[in-house]
Amino acid sequence: MTDKLQARTDVPRRITILGSTGSIGCSTIDLIDRDPDAYVVEALTANRSVDALAEQARRLNAKFVAVADPESYEGLKAAMSGTTAEIAAGPEAIVEAAARDADWVMAGIVGAAGLEPTLQAARAGSVVAFANKECLVCAGDLMLDEVARSGATLLPVDSEHNAIFQVFDFERRESIEKIILTASGGPFRSSSLEEMRKVTPAQAVAHPNWDMGAKISVDSATMMNKGLELIEAYYLFGIPEDRIEILVHPQSIIHSMVSYIDGSVLAQLGTPDMRTPISYTLAWPHRMTAPSARLDLGQIATLTFETPDSERFPALRLAREALKTGGSAPTILNASNEVAVAGFLDGRLGFLDIPRVVAETLEKMPSGVIGSVDDVLSIDAAARQVAKEIMSDTRLRV
Repeated sequence: MTDKLQARTDVPRRITILGSTGSIGCSTIDLIDRDPDAYVVEALTANRSVDALAEQARRLNAKFVAVADPESYEGLKAAMSGTTAEIAAGPEAIVEAAARDADWVMAGIVGAAGLEPTLQAARAGSVVAFANKECLVCAGDLMLDEVARSGATLLPVDSEHNAIFQVFDFERRESIEKIILTASGGPFRSSSLEEMRKVTPAQAVAHPNWDMGAKISVDSATMMNKGLELIEAYYLFGIPEDRIEILVHPQSIIHSMVSYIDGSVLAQLGTPDMRTPISYTLAWPHRMTAPSARLDLGQIATLTFETPDSERFPALRLAREALKTGGSAPTILNASNEVAVAGFLDGRLGFLDIPRVVAETLEKMPSGVIGSVDDVLSIDAAARQVAKEIMSDTRLRV
């Protein structure tokens, strides 16, 4: 696949964006808009944001446009009238988009809903730029097996994993001592447990450094995001759990580091703008000009670091335990977290109850074997149901 892309550097690159109306998708399109002649847009998908999707598709002349929500089909069809684009709806349409012939696929669908489309993109042998960490969290072995079979290439979009990818010596793994995932610490890094008990959804989604969607912003606030990234890093880089460190870095300038056996620590730095890691994957194996603000260390002056507080942020411990347990435990962790975060955003659950629901779900569901996508989906559904039952307990109601 690398050879294929290198051979196409002077012709338009065929791209598909799964989740084009989300924050990652919009950032990707912002980059494409700056050099539209360099790309041919094969497919765009969204969940149900018909108007935004249609506007993107018309502007970029997308060949295939799909929404996951079947009830949004007629609206999308009307919005795309007069174009030659193929229109489709339903979960199977998103998988079809992922399977279309493209050089590069952005897997930007948040949560377990992005699992099957991302796996399909890997099966198609595409270069897959993935912002959906759940694909490796819930089905790491399955994803890596598909990549090995098809010859696909996985390029991480998460700023932390993208940073590690840039400074990781894949040809001399034995020289790597550990990897260090940095975390901003979120908006409640210095808050007391009593203060965190009173946190509102509006406060939780107000990330101090990054402009992200609501779900990932809450995950950052609980630090579950970093727990999921720990599991993702384990699969992506093949480094044992006990050699993956998490370090709080409030300025979000050093995006992650790799420590080598000779004492060297290599870091990737940049301003907190997702267009930087996206541009790295979009132009890979080369680099492209990105509009991100340039780093001025003299102006920043100070970079600080601290170890995370596992008492106030138990999600980190839960993620490590799930990874150590293996099997379906990470799938259960992810599914119960999605349910709990949704409950919090809907005002049905307190902020500190999010990790509590996850912990109780993991206690109630023994880890099983993951042998197929159907296994993942079945366990995911069961974990969601258990988490909802736990949330119905009046002790956890706001």
